[in-house]
Amino acid sequence: MIKINNAQYKIGDYTTFSIPELTIMPAESWAFVGCNGSGKSSLAKVLTEQLLLLNGQASHQFSAVEQISFELLQKMIEDEWQRNNTDMLSEGEDDIGLMTKQVISENRQDSELCQVLAKRFGIDHLLDRRFKYLSTGETRKALLCRILMSSPDLLVLDEPFDGLDVESRRQFTLLLAELSQQGVTVVLVLNRFDDIPTFVQSVGVLAQCQLIKVGPREQILADEVVKALSNIEALTNIHLPEPDIELERLPVEVARVKLNHGFVQYDGKAILNDITWQVNAQENWQIVGPNGAGKSTLLSLITGDHPQGYSNDLTLFGRKRGSGETIWDIKKHIGYVSSSLHLDYRVSSSVKNVLLSGYLDSIGVYCATSDKQVKLAEEWLALLNLTKQANQPFKSLSWGQQRLVLIARALVKHPTLLILDEPLQGLDQLNRELVKRWIDLLMQKGYSQLLFVSHHVEDAPRCITHRLIFVAQDHDNYSYQMEKLPAN
Repeated sequence: MIKINNAQYKIGDYTTFSIPELTIMPAESWAFVGCNGSGKSSLAKVLTEQLLLLNGQASHQFSAVEQISFELLQKMIEDEWQRNNTDMLSEGEDDIGLMTKQVISENRQDSELCQVLAKRFGIDHLLDRRFKYLSTGETRKALLCRILMSSPDLLVLDEPFDGLDVESRRQFTLLLAELSQQGVTVVLVLNRFDDIPTFVQSVGVLAQCQLIKVGPREQILADEVVKALSNIEALTNIHLPEPDIELERLPVEVARVKLNHGFVQYDGKAILNDITWQVNAQENWQIVGPNGAGKSTLLSLITGDHPQGYSNDLTLFGRKRGSGETIWDIKKHIGYVSSSLHLDYRVSSSVKNVLLSGYLDSIGVYCATSDKQVKLAEEWLALLNLTKQANQPFKSLSWGQQRLVLIARALVKHPTLLILDEPLQGLDQLNRELVKRWIDLLMQKGYSQLLFVSHHVEDAPRCITHRLIFVAQDHDNYSYQMEKLPAN
């Protein structure tokens, strides 16, 4: 069991995390929910004995404890790229990155169990692929398999459902329910009240780095959901800061994106196969499909970050790719957020400078910014309620707060094309609604178009007009469907 009374834990030079009272018994199932910055990840570290106890009493008596989190995934991906000490291999250089099966089996060698778990999550066909080349959702599944290889008696999962498609979330929930029935103590740390599985017995609520309430699931949900919904009504009076300069607006008749028979392959396997797609002015697209379907690959062609963009018949903002334009000619029209960008934001930078980098289309700030840009960045910080953290390191924020800053970074210049790849991962209910409101406000101005990827149907903002759907034919082949949605 875990038993904690009147405990304070150190989480920073001047910050503590408090738990008045908490008892977790063997084979119990718990979910802890709180808004961004409330201390959810700190609670996960308390339960896995990673924080220093300053005051109070704490007893931990589990023998096999495992944890999964965004931070753990980030470290694993960074370690894999560091094996070659470069993100791009030179000609003739051997790729020594680990295979997915090696990552899953690193702590326990059991090829049969590895195969069983991988098949359960639908990634058995990826076991011989390099881990670092998997999609965001696929890396999440691989990490889940790795954790379950250890047969834990206490399983602490920090936002385990983010990055998983609908079917993968359903399968993972069933597996957690089975583990709970088998006597494993399961603790979920979540942003979404509606992500709490039905098998969970007890719920805790966090606020301002303190565990403020615990109780039976039904009792807590009846109280907190009403409070969250009432808070959302306060979002109606939001106004976005203006851009620093007015971008040159493209004529309405110019397509923002035009891709003819698009094709991308890795190691002889087609990731995108004969996709023809056009994004016109005043169209906002939601892109839907399973993990590994190629959604992020498609977006990377548009952002100019994919080397195979030059070998495709691709026209962006009226200019054919490879016709003499620079990467900056492309990026000046684009605001972008993705899980890979979040993982790649490894530079040491203040919160304010991360926002300012949105005006420069860079990771970090390497040239002077204008007084107006600084003033507008301060307005965004006020909108984010992060004014006091402006000069603190970006990495000192909670994961959810980091994601909010990166979303604001994508919005600051009111781009021609706003590309959001799973932008709401790690955000609580209120902040998800806040971001959707920002998006709708920007689209209402009529100068920007949206490409939006999310596995949660309910996460799509109201402004969506079209949908691009990746339909699985088998593990490595997808067809594509386009549909126009009825007006809201």
